Amino acid sequence: MGAKLSPLVPQRWFCCAILVSIFTLLLLYLGDWSLSSLSGCRTGAQSCIPEKLLPSQVWQQLSPMEVPGQEEPLCLGPQSMLGSMMRSFHASLNPEGDVALSQYLAGWRELIKFLTPLGSIFSFATSEASTKLTALEAKVHGPKAMHYTSLTTMVAWERQAGLLERPGVVPNDSARSSGSRTIVLLHRALRWSQLCLRRVATGTLDGPDAGSQCSDAYSAVLGPHHPWLIRQAARLAFLAFPGRRHLLKLACPGAREVEARAALTRAAGTLEDVYRRTQGLLAEQDLLQLA
Repeated sequence: MGAKLSPLVPQRWFCCAILVSIFTLLLLYLGDWSLSSLSGCRTGAQSCIPEKLLPSQVWQQLSPMEVPGQEEPLCLGPQSMLGSMMRSFHASLNPEGDVALSQYLAGWRELIKFLTPLGSIFSFATSEASTKLTALEAKVHGPKAMHYTSLTTMVAWERQAGLLERPGVVPNDSARSSGSRTIVLLHRALRWSQLCLRRVATGTLDGPDAGSQCSDAYSAVLGPHHPWLIRQAARLAFLAFPGRRHLLKLACPGAREVEARAALTRAAGTLEDVYRRTQGLLAEQDLLQLA
């Protein structure tokens, strides 16, 4: 008689498959994939990053102070990661219509701190984002810092110096990618984060779960830049996505659900403001398909 397989084997295999898929997907989604030729995206095409309205419209305009008898949650306070993130990103939107890179990077650092505890799928993503941030921070604070004060000055300098890669060409050494290319990669990741957080905040109890909504955001923003294999890995990875209520508790500890939803909606609104400003500048410079 042959040896009997333990009933735990399929379960263990499935769990391992999920973890491997998460690792593969999120290691690559901010990595040096340049697959616009496979995605069908045209330069500056909005279809690659659609502006979809989200369900439960009432939450899009809600803030904690609009809820009768409610004070602003502590998770938006001056010492909180969420509040610090919002202030840094807001400060990056300078009056001249540009994006200040130092404040933009500071906002990203706070976003990483905020997302990492929310689950494995976020921690893998933020780990790769940290690598991109470190590379760009070396330019912003390096010997040529005067050319990296804002997105516009950076692009102008790198274009004049011949540092911009050709669209569709992956650099041999990703650590030496142009700052403009790194911004494009971070820009897409910011959009996915913004859509995911807003959908976590605005989703209804009888609607799609948070994993499905964040998976849809991946398909809209990052999926078009990935090959079929990575997109299939994404579908498996999102099966391990935390539930909505659990995410809300982690995002805004100690707050009631209505407060946590409102706080997360406001944070997502700040990310969207930064996304729209950056999107416009990158489109003007014809750089959306640089990576």
